[in-house]
Amino acid sequence: MSNRLPPAWAKHLKTQPSARAVAPKAAPPKAQPKAGPSRSQADDMLLRQALELQKAEQLPEAEELCLKVLARTPNHPLAFYILGTLGIGYDSEKALRYFARAVAEEPRNPYYHLSLGEAYLKLSEYTPAIRHIQQALALKPDLVEALCALGDAYNSFDKGEMALPLFEKALKIDRDHPLARIGLPRALTSLGRMDEAALHLKEAIERRIAVPAAYNALVGTRKYTEEPPELAAILRELQDLGHMPEEAAALHHAAGKILNDLRRYKEAIDHFKQGNRARGQTFDIGSYRRWVDNTIETFTSELVASMAAHGNSSEAPVFVVGMPRSGTTLTEQICASHPDVHGAGELSKLRRIANGIGLKDNPDANLGKSVAAITPELTKTLAAEHLAYLRERAPDALRIVDKMPHNFELIGLIGILFPNARIIHCRRDAIDNCISCFVLQFNEAHSYSADLETLGLYYREYDRLMRHWSKVLPGRIFENQYETLIENQEQQSRRLIDYLGLPWDEACLRFFDRAGSVNTYSNWQVRQPIYKSSVKRWKNYESEIQPLIDALGDLAEV
Repeated sequence: MSNRLPPAWAKHLKTQPSARAVAPKAAPPKAQPKAGPSRSQADDMLLRQALELQKAEQLPEAEELCLKVLARTPNHPLAFYILGTLGIGYDSEKALRYFARAVAEEPRNPYYHLSLGEAYLKLSEYTPAIRHIQQALALKPDLVEALCALGDAYNSFDKGEMALPLFEKALKIDRDHPLARIGLPRALTSLGRMDEAALHLKEAIERRIAVPAAYNALVGTRKYTEEPPELAAILRELQDLGHMPEEAAALHHAAGKILNDLRRYKEAIDHFKQGNRARGQTFDIGSYRRWVDNTIETFTSELVASMAAHGNSSEAPVFVVGMPRSGTTLTEQICASHPDVHGAGELSKLRRIANGIGLKDNPDANLGKSVAAITPELTKTLAAEHLAYLRERAPDALRIVDKMPHNFELIGLIGILFPNARIIHCRRDAIDNCISCFVLQFNEAHSYSADLETLGLYYREYDRLMRHWSKVLPGRIFENQYETLIENQEQQSRRLIDYLGLPWDEACLRFFDRAGSVNTYSNWQVRQPIYKSSVKRWKNYESEIQPLIDALGDLAEV
């Protein structure tokens, strides 16, 4: 894994000359005891060691050294900062907490503000993210990483048009900075400006900047009907054994995407398999199954009904859930095309709430004890805070859609906090859904999708949990079948809007004309009218996916 600290991390260290460097050239007449390093020097030495351990992924050892520094020098800002970096990708709340303490101790350090802003951004907390990144830029206006981070924040906040000038400014400062080179076309793509995005990505490739990521983004800007020169170029890149695992995966998935477009399915699935293997991700399906068992045992109909009496009665929240690639983005776009509906994208707030009260998705969590600790007052507070968080995005909207697919795990919590919330469950042909997950380069949070058999077993657990929620909240969950929506767009769209309790609006039929940013793996598709080519797509790969079909068992409609 690459260094978690920003490129200019060394500027945070108050480097002191070593004792040897300041020793006099001539020995004094009488031998004197050799002076040891000052406390400041010793702290710097320990923090440098912590950094090296962190880079080597020896995180507990790095944390121990930082805590040792804090024991001797309380509130050392760099120690807080490095501790924050140790939480990135592992414990977002920990990262947030330590970066905030670093900022409090050294409020004029732009890098601390930048990292705190990026930590908020990972948690979909856009307002504090933007505030801290703007503060970093106020302290250091030419900080390219901050310009790009602010661009990403605006892009994630559905303000792609505000992101563009930031990436353009970053490129004027450093025309070859990878974050700017990839960030600008990403913003263009979110706005549907695919041709412009492709030009920038091709320029990045020509300049040999972030080549695997650029190719992976480039192939997503269009659908190929004839073999492009990029395919041969990507295959040549794959011969370079110096690529990092994530880079090799990006190239394999790029090649697979082109080959799939060209209907060369056997070659395509081979690249998708190699791409998933390259990342080396594993998933403990047995552990996940035990967590599902605990969730089903804990969240009974009686418990949710009794606790919901203290929830918030607002009808504004709408949760679109389901497996990734089940039609969640399409569903959100149709709903958000209505003038009274705001599509907020994939928000992590509900997961943060769940983690904060102990409802963690691991089999060792005592879910019953955590739920028992949710008092009526806490229920009211959590619901009010979450509603304010949603309202921040759209103060006047009658409905606000959170389309985080994996909120399917948290429907019990939704039922408690918001007894009048709408829940739209997107379902799709099980094999099609799984294949669509398998061929995408998902991040580590979706490691279950890297192996066909594991993916099928995971789908079974998702299905089992959703069947439970349907019993817990009978009649509350709208089942939105992808194939039904594809077959009869208007009829199903009207049913969706009716479920939201809103009058029909013809704009919902032209969701693909909707202005604004769209940030999803389906960037290209959601700019198109509904098409049917994705139905029974798995048939193209039938001879290569038997482990998936076997794992799905009776859920596989062959």
